[in-house]
Amino acid sequence: MSDETPGPIPSDRGDRYDEREPGQHDGQQPEMQDAERDTPHDAVHDTGHETGHETGHETGHETPYGTGHDTEPTQPIAGTGWTSPSQPHERPYAAPAPPQQELQQPQPVQQQPVQGPPQQSGPSPIAAQPSPWGPPPDVVSVGGGYGPPAPTTPMPLRQDDEPRRRMSGWVWPVVAVVSLLVGLLGGFLGALGYDRWDDDSSTYRGGLSSVQTKGAAPLDADNGSIPAVAQALLPSTVQIIAEFEGEDEGATGSGFVLDRDGHVVTNNHVVQSAAQDNGPIQVVDFEGVRHKATVVGRSPVYDIAVLKIDEAQDLEPAALGASVVLHVGDPVIAFGSPLGLSQTVTSGIVSALNRPVTTGDEDNVSSYINAVQTDAAINPGNSGGPLVNLEGAVVGVNSAIATTGGGSIGGSSSGNIGVGFAIPIEQVVTTADQILKSGEARYPVIGAQVQTGRGDSVGALITEVNDGTPAQDAGLRKDDVVTEVDGLPVSDGIALIVAIRTHQPGETIEFTVVRDGAEQGVKVTLDGEVG
Repeated sequence: MSDETPGPIPSDRGDRYDEREPGQHDGQQPEMQDAERDTPHDAVHDTGHETGHETGHETGHETPYGTGHDTEPTQPIAGTGWTSPSQPHERPYAAPAPPQQELQQPQPVQQQPVQGPPQQSGPSPIAAQPSPWGPPPDVVSVGGGYGPPAPTTPMPLRQDDEPRRRMSGWVWPVVAVVSLLVGLLGGFLGALGYDRWDDDSSTYRGGLSSVQTKGAAPLDADNGSIPAVAQALLPSTVQIIAEFEGEDEGATGSGFVLDRDGHVVTNNHVVQSAAQDNGPIQVVDFEGVRHKATVVGRSPVYDIAVLKIDEAQDLEPAALGASVVLHVGDPVIAFGSPLGLSQTVTSGIVSALNRPVTTGDEDNVSSYINAVQTDAAINPGNSGGPLVNLEGAVVGVNSAIATTGGGSIGGSSSGNIGVGFAIPIEQVVTTADQILKSGEARYPVIGAQVQTGRGDSVGALITEVNDGTPAQDAGLRKDDVVTEVDGLPVSDGIALIVAIRTHQPGETIEFTVVRDGAEQGVKVTLDGEVG
């Protein structure tokens, strides 16, 4: 990470990243190694987290992550602290540990509890880099302590004659704690199907083989306007209410309708706790009607979940766009239910592309996102909602935010500061398709450990290559430095992880490796794990 880049720095992540994430389904938890560390990093918070618990762990990786952050849906990244919409706790920063992260198969580790400071086991945590922006920010969960999903109901909810209940422990979901890695140059679009996108428009032309999605975008890009996009997309945007631990705890987030069969896409962190607790999940549509919903499948690694509405009728699917045709400066519009306020629309521009961001949930599964950055206002509760272009097509799923405040939502220094992050729609489509076909998603691994936090050099340092893995088969060695993936630059270990995650198991990618001062190419065929 470059110290010259303003903004947050990688938060407390374990130095060693285990590329192989344990598969996690409802009731199944990944093996993780958590290490606390004192890192002057800005924490990114998820905007739609399902729990009001602070989790200083990254989820989806078997790597020791720092625990100085709370995990929540839409989470802020900032110079002083990150706040996440769903988790209301702050985690102290631990002493820095040497940076290293495993890129492959997990070693037996001791799982950390969802609440309370993480325990360190296994590989050492990722070393933190000094931040030119002051002391490490506090990560605050934005959830449980903020009362019911919304103080007021913007729209009448005509639900089966069942009165709306106010729940004391509700939180505005925020994906797990996110660490924004500023200054990384990982511009990885990945092999997610460039041929699936029309060169003359930003409309999606395929990929979801098991469901029928909406065809063309509803608007003309040249004549699109924010009011027109709002009118077209609001009927496809939903609010999600997920209960867990009885009726005393829960979270609210956002989502959008995927098809006419009643499938809805949202963030995993919005529904994770409810799914694990077998708690009820409701989807509130544009008309204010509440529908019971079930979880089709979840991917903690990509922070995507697919829900199915029971007896869905007359739901309008959203058109799917393409993030690969976005440019910095393009106007975008964010939809969702920030702070429980349903059918909220905010606008802004694409502030940056291919921004490596990592988020973690309470189960210590880390999500590495090649994010679309936007200054459109995103707050806790926006998690899972669509980020849309002027054609009215979804280009991303709002997932995390950066914040300068270390206090609770509503404080003078918390909430939106114009730095939000969305998961590119290409990755969302790939993951959703896998879930719809099999109920689970897979992510790529190579079977190596990589060091993170190398602010003083360029490239990802391989610290260990596991036996019997794709990395070993390809000839990768300890102390190799990966500087490119398929010709695209790699700035450090996190950028390498993001680059790998944009591909699919079974694909072959080429690393440019510096070994003993000489540069060479190494082709690696990716293995896969469920998660």
